[in-house]
Amino acid sequence: MKLFSLLWLATLPAVAQTPAHDVAWYTQHAPFTMPAVPDPAIPAHTVSIKEFGGVADGKTLNTEAFAKAIAACAQAGGGHVVVPAGTWLTGPIELRSNIDLHTEAGTKVLFTPDRTQYPLQAAGRGQYEVTPPLWGTRLENVSITGPGVFDGSGEAWRPLKKGKVSAGEWDRVVHSGGVLSADGKIWWPSREAMGGEALLKKLKNKPDATEADYLPARDFLRPKMVAITNTKNLLLDGPTFRNSPMFVINPKGITNLIIRNVQVHNDYWAQNGDGIDISASHNVIIYHCTVSAGDDGICMKSSGNNAPDDPALTNVLIADCTVLQGHGGFVVGSNTDGGMRNIWVTDCRFMGTDIGVRVKSNAGRGGLVRDIYVDNIAMTNILHEAVLFDTYYEDVPAGKAKGSGMPTEATKVPDFQNFFLRDITCKGAETALFFRGLPQQPVHDIHFDNVSIEATKGVVADDIRNIAFKNVRLTTVDQPAIPAAAAKNITIAQ
Repeated sequence: MKLFSLLWLATLPAVAQTPAHDVAWYTQHAPFTMPAVPDPAIPAHTVSIKEFGGVADGKTLNTEAFAKAIAACAQAGGGHVVVPAGTWLTGPIELRSNIDLHTEAGTKVLFTPDRTQYPLQAAGRGQYEVTPPLWGTRLENVSITGPGVFDGSGEAWRPLKKGKVSAGEWDRVVHSGGVLSADGKIWWPSREAMGGEALLKKLKNKPDATEADYLPARDFLRPKMVAITNTKNLLLDGPTFRNSPMFVINPKGITNLIIRNVQVHNDYWAQNGDGIDISASHNVIIYHCTVSAGDDGICMKSSGNNAPDDPALTNVLIADCTVLQGHGGFVVGSNTDGGMRNIWVTDCRFMGTDIGVRVKSNAGRGGLVRDIYVDNIAMTNILHEAVLFDTYYEDVPAGKAKGSGMPTEATKVPDFQNFFLRDITCKGAETALFFRGLPQQPVHDIHFDNVSIEATKGVVADDIRNIAFKNVRLTTVDQPAIPAAAAKNITIAQ
């Protein structure tokens, strides 16, 4: 099939694949004032989990050994808790201030698939959640370092959609136990997991619900794997995090966060299996990481009632990262009601993701997202849209049909503005650029400069305003690449 090219005003040079810079260079060259983010200050004191009865045979449960080692190290003023080579089976690990959890080469920390080992904990407003495998809250100076592997035993928690796996894999999972939905299209690890959503709906109308009331829904309330909250100075450096029950890494409410040299993997069929989700944090660096996810790859989230001039998520640098699979490479949303500002994504590669740059929200959980910079991005074999802005996003949980739960609230309306996308190439996509704003709040003031995309379709747009193209080349099968209805809201310049 012959491709037809639409070229505006200038011949686009290829994006230079320059070597990655160090973090200091990126901090100094950010398009906004990006503060230097310090590593946590960890004392030199060191203990080994072996000193507290730990056994690395893959069978002995080491939950107590981890707890004792971390407590002893914290009591001594902090330091490094070393996990030597071997397979360490454990339940949840709670981190403490001034602690570095360090894994050596050949270390595997395997979180037990026994769901009864994960207690419920209060989540506020009379609700409960499952204790995450790696967690901590209200801490200062915390790190997880070293070349080891953390495995969340996610297959023991996650539902599985039949359409996402091969016939052989489906048969293997079904014969491993668990239960099937009435239509036979969703596998659940237990009957309690399948019925958990219905139970939670009932508990919403029970303000005095107790932990015992929530306990039968534990299997449905899948935990996020690394869930550290309300903390100052957090570092993840070196480990591989894989096979999570839900999101893999989800820090929330962090001031000074560094995630570098980290590998993240969830299988493509992992329901809600996001790779790295940053929630409502300030001064964040994600550097030299590789992500392969069952949902969004590297995602920005914010919630709250923040004023427009006080967004919940600010000062984020994402540099020299690769996303190999996932619903999106770099993602914003869906919850953006806390606001976002000052995010720079640069020198990254998205290879085979469903969408390249994915900006999504909806009325009811939207807010002001502005001053977002995305540059020097190389995308290949994108399954759907190379770049997407969508204010009609719908989350479709396992067992639900698309269109069954679209929010209709008139408040918390998403406002996407002042995005700057430049020096971007995409070799292969279904749609080049997709915009869908709201009638009362169009997607607006989005700037594209030096962008080249090869796709089947060109621009798909509803409710947009002030979209600017400079040195943009779309090579598309379908013509025209810019339909007349969209063209009137797009300015083209040399």
